[in-house]
Amino acid sequence: MIELKNIVKTFKAGKKEVRAVRGVSLTIDDGDIYGIIGFSGAGKSTLVRCINLLERPTSGQVIIDGVDLTAFKPKQLREARKSIGMIFQQFNLLEQSTVAANVRYPLDITGVPKEQAKARVAELLELVDLSDKASAYPSELSGGQKQRVAIARALATDPKIILCDEATSALDPITTSSILDLLKRLNAELGVTIVVITHEMRVVEQICDKVAVMSDGEIKEHGSVRDVFLRPTSDTARKLISPSQADHDLKLEKGTLRLAFTGEESGDPVISDMALTCHVMVNILSANTVNLDGKPFGQMLIQLPEDPEQVRLVREYLDGRGIAYEEGDAHVA
Repeated sequence: MIELKNIVKTFKAGKKEVRAVRGVSLTIDDGDIYGIIGFSGAGKSTLVRCINLLERPTSGQVIIDGVDLTAFKPKQLREARKSIGMIFQQFNLLEQSTVAANVRYPLDITGVPKEQAKARVAELLELVDLSDKASAYPSELSGGQKQRVAIARALATDPKIILCDEATSALDPITTSSILDLLKRLNAELGVTIVVITHEMRVVEQICDKVAVMSDGEIKEHGSVRDVFLRPTSDTARKLISPSQADHDLKLEKGTLRLAFTGEESGDPVISDMALTCHVMVNILSANTVNLDGKPFGQMLIQLPEDPEQVRLVREYLDGRGIAYEEGDAHVA
């Protein structure tokens, strides 16, 4: 279990102090795939680097399996880090070393015997489907293959925790999906806890069990991905999950309604049935469908009629159907 208790991280910028993380407390259970999501500058990458103390918190505690890492001396911390692997956005591979040598590197610096290390590297390359690339160099690999090497290297010391800092941001959508599938498989097969830092909601939707939404160095809300998707409580979460996120002209504002459909309802003709039942015409502004834990979840942004009585009928219909929604300016759920 990872417990972050009142984590504060402050940097000096000339005469000024910048507080990148502001009193964050969070619990991540063993075996979770936990997403920490936010826009650029939210403090999420700083927070994840506090977990393995690559960034030492200005104050607060990082407790893993009941042990406070912030109290460790350097030698103790180096030993503790063997149980925490990390995957970076830009892969951080040794360009002059082969794939096998890159994966073996953590084993070399910890003094693992040569034959034992060789066997472990072969096992890991098979696990990430790169057995045929052992003698290749990073320059000969695609972006997805490089990230698979980085994942194998992160697993070399048999860690309990893997930290992924924007690990798919440099990859195309298809490669991203394959890397996320690999991480999910490793979580299921090895039981490793995975913490995913991202600014992309599609990453959270595909892989995570739980999510924390971060902005201005603070956790604005957290919970299951399903609950945050259906009933966001922070402006940051609403912007991240909005079906019109990429379209600045379409926002949840007065006179609009965001509907969130669970897997049970997403195939039903809600809008057409609502129009017939309530005798109300609505304008669909945007819509999309995502897959959460193997089930389809949909969301739709609609423009409400101007007549208050028709708006009341729409609300009553949605409440009667048990469909989660929030209204522009009012944030009703």
